[in-house]
Amino acid sequence: MAETDNTGLQAQKKIKLDDSNAVGDCDKSALSTFQGFQVTNVLNDKPNEKVVFLHGRFKGSDEDAVVILEKTAFNKGSLGDVLSEDTRLNQTLHNDIYSTYEGFPKPELNAIKTTVIYPATQKHIDKYSQHEPYMVNETAEDYRTITRPHIESKAFSIQWVYNILEKKTESDRIVFEDNDPKDGFILLPDMKWDRKQIQSLYLVAIVHHHGVKSLRDLSPDHLPMLKNILVKSQENVQEKFGVPPSQLRIYVHYQPSYYHFHVHVTHIKYDAPGHGVERAHLLSEVIQNIEGQADYYQTRTLSYVVREGDDLHKKFKEAGKL
Repeated sequence: MAETDNTGLQAQKKIKLDDSNAVGDCDKSALSTFQGFQVTNVLNDKPNEKVVFLHGRFKGSDEDAVVILEKTAFNKGSLGDVLSEDTRLNQTLHNDIYSTYEGFPKPELNAIKTTVIYPATQKHIDKYSQHEPYMVNETAEDYRTITRPHIESKAFSIQWVYNILEKKTESDRIVFEDNDPKDGFILLPDMKWDRKQIQSLYLVAIVHHHGVKSLRDLSPDHLPMLKNILVKSQENVQEKFGVPPSQLRIYVHYQPSYYHFHVHVTHIKYDAPGHGVERAHLLSEVIQNIEGQADYYQTRTLSYVVREGDDLHKKFKEAGKL
């Protein structure tokens, strides 16, 4: 499942690349090439992460699309093919014993992970565009007067989450399920993980319980659910993928990308988007905080980043908080 935004996602098409349809036929669920695709602009470029976000349209379509291109990690099993006579080298620098080159391996060894959101709404375009970031220090009063009314007024659609929980979609991707309606959850891969490189492992645990939107809603009543997620996620990841608990980063986002409680499970070697201190809260520490103070997340100041132009950015700016 993709960690995506929470508006209109039930209408979007996530298109994988294969050869099952004609070029430019945007009504089908797959593509064979990008022939005829017109790039309108580059929404964002992250050289350090080797990812670029593009806005454009398919040939013959009057609807927008967002395309995300990301360099994939090296496959250790194919390194012998990369370091062979089939890889062409162009020297770019030579100084004594040091040389640098541009390497051009065979196409099948140079894959680009490609995500297509089509049709894309303006909110998708805004989500992936580059915006100036600002740190918000949200007090309990700020949450009561600014954030919670914002969440309630927006009535964000999360039907796509319910589709997963009800096994209407993505049921074949489920790694583990505890079907207890109060403390249970579904564990499945995030779309950021290609399921090839264990060191980039990324799973999401989505709870069956519908009453928790975010950290702010957590109380001692939810401790059995939180502990259940922590223990069973660790057990199942070790059993199915061979990654021990000591190499897992298990955390919750605040603010979350969508308002149905979920937990991120990643390999500790993977620098997943949003794993920094300005957004991620380790699940083990969340549990300890609630055990130490029942209303911890109702009373504490929580800090996070908002981007210029976001609705929450506007609300906090209007309130004189930014």
